[in-house]
Amino acid sequence: MEAKRLLRLLFVILGTVLLLFLTSIIFPYGNQPEAQLDCATYSPWCTSKNRIQHKTIIKKKPPPPIPTRHHSSDVPRHPLDPLTVQEFNKIRAVLSAHPLFKSSPYALHSVVLQEPPKPLVLAWRKGDPLPPRKASVVARVDGDSHVLTVDIDAGEVTQSQRDKEAASLSGYPTLTIEDMTSATLAPLSNAGFNRTIAERGIDVADLACLPISTGWFGKSEESRRLIKVQCYSTKGTANFYMRPIEGLTVLVDLDTKEVLDVSDNGRDIPIPAAANTDYRLSALNEKQVKRIVNPISLEQPEGPSFTVEDDHTVKWANWEFHLKPDPRAGVIVSRAVVRDPGTGETRSVMYKGFASELFVPYMDPTDAWYFKTYMDAGEYGFGLQSMPLDPLNDCPRNAHYMDAVFPAADGTPYVRSNMVCVFESYAGDIAWRHSECPITGMEVGLSGILMVKGSPFVNMNQVNEQENLYGTLLSENVIGVIHDHYVTFHLDMDVDGSDNSFVKVNLQREHDSPDNAPRRSYLKAVRNVAKTENDAQVKLKLYDPSEFHVINPSKKTRVGNPVGYKVVPGGTAASLLDLDDPPQKRGAFTNNQIWVSPYNETEQWAGGLFVYQSQGEDTLAVWSERDRAIENKDIVVWYTLGFHHIPCQEDFPIMPTVSSSFDLKPVNFFENNPILRMPPNVDKDLPTCKAAASA
Repeated sequence: MEAKRLLRLLFVILGTVLLLFLTSIIFPYGNQPEAQLDCATYSPWCTSKNRIQHKTIIKKKPPPPIPTRHHSSDVPRHPLDPLTVQEFNKIRAVLSAHPLFKSSPYALHSVVLQEPPKPLVLAWRKGDPLPPRKASVVARVDGDSHVLTVDIDAGEVTQSQRDKEAASLSGYPTLTIEDMTSATLAPLSNAGFNRTIAERGIDVADLACLPISTGWFGKSEESRRLIKVQCYSTKGTANFYMRPIEGLTVLVDLDTKEVLDVSDNGRDIPIPAAANTDYRLSALNEKQVKRIVNPISLEQPEGPSFTVEDDHTVKWANWEFHLKPDPRAGVIVSRAVVRDPGTGETRSVMYKGFASELFVPYMDPTDAWYFKTYMDAGEYGFGLQSMPLDPLNDCPRNAHYMDAVFPAADGTPYVRSNMVCVFESYAGDIAWRHSECPITGMEVGLSGILMVKGSPFVNMNQVNEQENLYGTLLSENVIGVIHDHYVTFHLDMDVDGSDNSFVKVNLQREHDSPDNAPRRSYLKAVRNVAKTENDAQVKLKLYDPSEFHVINPSKKTRVGNPVGYKVVPGGTAASLLDLDDPPQKRGAFTNNQIWVSPYNETEQWAGGLFVYQSQGEDTLAVWSERDRAIENKDIVVWYTLGFHHIPCQEDFPIMPTVSSSFDLKPVNFFENNPILRMPPNVDKDLPTCKAAASA
């Protein structure tokens, strides 16, 4: 897991839906109908676990800010639209009047739209009345977790059997911003912690502390909601991640805010120096600033080709899809449909797609590091960690910005401004040289600041051959620890309808007799339709290649091929941890790169509904043990994109972006190339630009 990582989850549907998840922690809550985030006021405590935070860049002439939009009068216009400010306020009133919440302290960990049943959404057309609006609520009341449904129109709370079963799971809900804030402040009330800080010569005013999820490692960690806190020195740099107070770990009870233990095993490890760690332009002198690449701007003289209607419906070319921010997934793409250029028919491709979980285990078994095995979506929430996107740096001109409305722990709605931007991206490719991909580039880019380890070593010549650094010496007293990233995507494919099949198209080597042909070998495509979940599990192998198709067996092209889409893998690192290692039990959804399961509205989060301190009994791997039938059914494809990260000196003090992606591409979906009728660009279509010196 990168410290202060700029986690870029780019959902690209021919244009690019750019998601750059950035972090905050403290914001004003007040009684206003919608609060605006003001993170800068609280720096340097304006962090979550401080691993996803926007780097500060001072510009001589900053671009004009994106106007802040007020959302108090918003109303839903689509069955999948997120909850509005008015709906959050009504939900809060309904809950506060309910007996469960009247007599005991409570915190709302999740309040999201309980999406209507899929058949209702598929049958809905613009202009129809919306299905009943309901909210799914996860709350902690007096130390217990509760899963409830609020009927917004009726103003009542219900609990289904599904809700009751979910509440009985091990583990805890996603952390609230208030959880993280209180956890980082708790050590300051402990005399032992303050004594240790003083003995190390650190001013409390220079502290920046992170709330770090504990994972689960046995019975001793059950029955209490725990978090570990580690701290850094901000003295001399904004990049305090490069100045860890190594070996100092504080165990905190999240419910009582009690400090249970202070482990101090790093007194002999110096805090790394602040020199050469600050990445801000304002911290550099003029001689250090080197513009070796001229600015690039892709102009659209006639404006963008996409439109956003009713706040969440994106239309581009012959494509249409619903897009909404989400506190856990970050963003969700739904109801992706395309108008066939040959027939004019509107055809469905995907019902719902999103990043279900991010698993990041660090490879250091020592006391201060073994537990760092993050599940970012389920433990912290991608959307909850967002901050406003930066025009021209995060998003180009002509981008469309989308806000998010989330609830605080008491239910008060607040706004994450400019959390998502939508724009078109030109890769410079010749269109007819490749298949035009209606849904493409489920892309991940990792950049930001490494979570590093303090070390007594300043040079590798001090390290004997037997010593395991668990990473790379990046600078004096700084080790970048080896770790992995696994992003698991939930892809509810509806290719020309909901009943689909999963087909492995295996490339097999065949041999021929010299009497028949001069060739000795060739490749043959062998199609295998998966009957059950076990049949569909895939571990990618370089020398056993396959294509992976989602087809509609009941619909054929004019020459008889079943219409379909294929998953084109990319970023194919696989977990090498032991299957019985506690982190891998919780992250067992990464045991395969591809899974296929029957559609089930309760099975959306690959790591389970309650990920925090879970024992791994509610994961995709567990659900798939039922080996359910998946042929010609409404199915969900799960794809895990993986990175192994061995840090290097180029990652210090802030790492360049590492990108990878996978594609969803049509396979016999269209009768022929769907963009043959698109005319090429000519000079008169674009403005003529001249260099300033020759103008």
